[in-house]
Amino acid sequence: MGRTPTGKPTSFDIAFMAGVSQPTVSRALRGDRSVSAATRARIEQIARDLNYTVDKNASSLRSQRANTIALLLFEDPTPDESMINPFFLAMLGSITRACANRGLDLLVSFQRMEDNWHVRYQDSHRADGLILLGYGDYTLYEQRLEQLHRQNTHFARWGSVSSDLTGTTVGSDNVGAGRLAGEHLLANGRRRIAFLGHADGHYPEFADRYAGLCAALTDAGIASEAALQHDAITTEEAGFEAARRLLACGAEFDAIFAASDLIAIGAMRALATAGRTVPDDVAVVGFDDIPAASLANPPLTTVMQDVRGAGERLLDTLLAQVEGHRRPPATLPTQLVIRNSSGG
Repeated sequence: MGRTPTGKPTSFDIAFMAGVSQPTVSRALRGDRSVSAATRARIEQIARDLNYTVDKNASSLRSQRANTIALLLFEDPTPDESMINPFFLAMLGSITRACANRGLDLLVSFQRMEDNWHVRYQDSHRADGLILLGYGDYTLYEQRLEQLHRQNTHFARWGSVSSDLTGTTVGSDNVGAGRLAGEHLLANGRRRIAFLGHADGHYPEFADRYAGLCAALTDAGIASEAALQHDAITTEEAGFEAARRLLACGAEFDAIFAASDLIAIGAMRALATAGRTVPDDVAVVGFDDIPAASLANPPLTTVMQDVRGAGERLLDTLLAQVEGHRRPPATLPTQLVIRNSSGG
């Protein structure tokens, strides 16, 4: 016998109007990708038309879930007191939006190596899983990721897909991005391109960007030179010091590809101090497209990462684990944003 909508809308009313089962409505409204996009959109529209809101308390009791995600940010050295890399501030907005679209709450905190994250959040039912942003030295962080994996903690992280051993990573195509930056500089007539940023296993995302640059140089018949690579973590001060070391070593260079915008901005300050002009003497390309990139003097050419897509994919990866599935690591495309610092 058919069901007619009641005075106060319920998930059964939505199921009746959508021509689906009530469990399908429940899965669709919590963003479960096992429901087709078309069906999910139809259900969400009916829910909006009925002014239906999910009873999170009842839903949690039925599913034994908190309907909450914990976002843990690694503390980064910053000139202000935020201790958050500006790129991850943009990612925070993306993840917050993705959670809101799924009717999920978001807890935000800093991650510290001494904390037992799985106990503080998932095991205590404060959150259904973790999203991890930033990690510092990966050789130290890797052990914690392996521990979380062994303990069957639901987590997804932003990082280097090539270094992932757990199937939990979403990241940019860093090798392809490095190649994009290198090809752009080569097309502008630059031949001695320095790289500022770690290029080893301690910072695998940076190493991948450097590998892409080296691939572009190799394709152009140019050998990469160890003297043109100088380590730097992703801070403006580290970029300044790395550029000073580059200038002091005496190697000739006509371009810099920096592993982050903050490194690039610090490098441009060091170049100005040394009397080198950008882009006439040295072209500069950064990575991330943080807000400060367009405000730099000159405005910084940079690689833009897919921040909005990153938030969606991180949440998708995590929710798949909560549902008992594993998704392969996801690699997102990047885009080169050309401004004055590279000479056009």
